[in-house]
Amino acid sequence: MNKRDLTLEQLLVLQSEMRHAEKSLALAYFMLLGGHLGVHRFYLKRYVSGTIQLILFLAATFSYFTAAAFSGVDEEWNAPAIIFLVIMLLTGLALFIWIIVDLFIMPRMVREWNEAREAEIIRKLTGPRQS
Repeated sequence: MNKRDLTLEQLLVLQSEMRHAEKSLALAYFMLLGGHLGVHRFYLKRYVSGTIQLILFLAATFSYFTAAAFSGVDEEWNAPAIIFLVIMLLTGLALFIWIIVDLFIMPRMVREWNEAREAEIIRKLTGPRQS
């Protein structure tokens, strides 16, 4: 069933339900400021990709501090320190690119979420009438 086929009462219920269920693009962009933690993806219920972003951030952070510890106080770079530095750079670069991509696909992700919730609510509203 289409949104145009709903009665006035159903439209009011739909609007009320959507007010509680819909996601805000502005809030998603605000959460992108913490993008390296995947917060914006958790907000949009994309738990797998949010967890991967969080793991990438933790790996980059751990690698940074491990490289610093291996370099020691004499600040000479040995093989383990360089390996961890490369790991940090690779994970950090992957995360940076991913966040830049998210910057451009965020409107689509929010729109898809909101459209899916709206379709779900319409299905619930029209379900008993069609059976």
